[in-house]
Amino acid sequence: MFQRKTQSEKYWGTGFRFSGADLTYLGEWVMDKGSPCTMDELVLALIEFRIRQEDAQLREELSKGVLYQPQEDFTVGQRVVFPAFDFAAATVVEVRPGANPEHGDFKVIRVQLDGKRRTREFAAALQTSHQLNLADGGDALLGQADAPVPAVIKDTLAVDLDRRLTAHLQGDSANVFVQRNGHWLLQDMLADINVGHLNIAEALIEIASQPVTTAHLLNEFDLPSEASPEIRSFSLEYALQEDERFDDVGAVGQAQWYLRRLEPEAAVQVPELLRYAPDAYDRASLSADLLRLEVELGDEWSDGASELEFAAPRVTVVLTYPHRRSGTLPLSSRIAQLFPSTSADRTMVTLVDGRWRQRFRGWVVRRSRYIVGLDKWFEEHKIPVGAYVTLEPGPEAGEVVVDIQPRRMRREWARMGRVDGDQLVFEMRKTPIACEYDELMVVDALGSEDVARLRRTPDLRATPLEELLDGVFLELLKLSPEGKVHAKTVYSALNLLRRIPPGPVFAALLNARRYQPVGDGFWSLI
Repeated sequence: MFQRKTQSEKYWGTGFRFSGADLTYLGEWVMDKGSPCTMDELVLALIEFRIRQEDAQLREELSKGVLYQPQEDFTVGQRVVFPAFDFAAATVVEVRPGANPEHGDFKVIRVQLDGKRRTREFAAALQTSHQLNLADGGDALLGQADAPVPAVIKDTLAVDLDRRLTAHLQGDSANVFVQRNGHWLLQDMLADINVGHLNIAEALIEIASQPVTTAHLLNEFDLPSEASPEIRSFSLEYALQEDERFDDVGAVGQAQWYLRRLEPEAAVQVPELLRYAPDAYDRASLSADLLRLEVELGDEWSDGASELEFAAPRVTVVLTYPHRRSGTLPLSSRIAQLFPSTSADRTMVTLVDGRWRQRFRGWVVRRSRYIVGLDKWFEEHKIPVGAYVTLEPGPEAGEVVVDIQPRRMRREWARMGRVDGDQLVFEMRKTPIACEYDELMVVDALGSEDVARLRRTPDLRATPLEELLDGVFLELLKLSPEGKVHAKTVYSALNLLRRIPPGPVFAALLNARRYQPVGDGFWSLI
């Protein structure tokens, strides 16, 4: 049975190579389309092009002679084409009767393949059925009924062609194609956006003091009328995207342009307390109870936590020291689902105070996994480390309500860290708290600047996690009349010294021979 090359997984596999003809064809295809296109559209166009190339090659090969089929009769000197041998052409040099009772009367032809020294023999005038026989001869190889379907090839045989084509277009030194937000266009099709246009855009955004849409900016420009609205919009967005002054802070399909110099520093530069360098640890060593505890904590850097999380209309997190001092909230996978999806790293969002219903500006920083802009909100409500903070969809689309669970203010005992020489020590202090909180997570600092200086010392940065754990655990143990410390408290306290998720902390507790679990998440010295 003959199979087209384009119908095989091997053809579209890792050995697939892009050609100059591919890029030329795609350029012509986009030019004819006259508007930006998606990668899916480009992939389908490329597959269709390769199929047509194969059709042309088949026609050329079939023109060299008669298609070999066992049912056909051949004569000496006749030219024959063999699809099974990659359409090799041959000349019939002998015809003789065949001898096989199973097939009745038939013939054997001996052929000389072009470029080969040895001859080969094949059956001819065969009256019994054979898989190489085609009802319509050569026309069947080009028939539409059996032709490859581009969409099927894309979904089954060329499943990663979109990734490879993206890399190929991005790596083209000639920069023939340009990309913007998942859409592609030829560089030569872009409308002329010059530095004057961009300067006007900068001024308009600064005057507005808030993000503005592409349509708003286009209204101020006199772009060539021969360019379609889609191309004018794409061209401006591409020019803004390539200029370091501008940032798209809108959701997918809703570009909102802002000036990077107007963005809060914490949105552009990761706050020191939130900078995380991954620690290697054996995640398989964590028990089911510790894994559940990890999910409960909702740390944005927890490995594998997203696999256990689920979409929920309301998410509650416990505020840790790094986020409280940075004026941020963690962006775990569950919290991220509350905000509009986007491919941009930074997005401006509207947060709503659940107490006073006031709206204020926030920034979602996806790559570094945090939400900026809550410092004033923390201060206004006197929100402590360890407080339960809830997030849920707001009254308007795209808004998110942030809230606490208020209660009558009381002075509560809380663990406070302070710097003594080059060490962090802990003591119990009374502190006013007016919201519900996780008592096990309340670990704050007396003199946050002193703690910040300690964190920056080279010796502390080079200290292995196990050594940090020993110092923190013994300090916390002094505050416990029962002689035990909860794993959550250890995690919260270590984050005064180093940004670290629960997984490595729990693994360090398990691997250290001097600690033992005593139930309900508590640990003691052996």
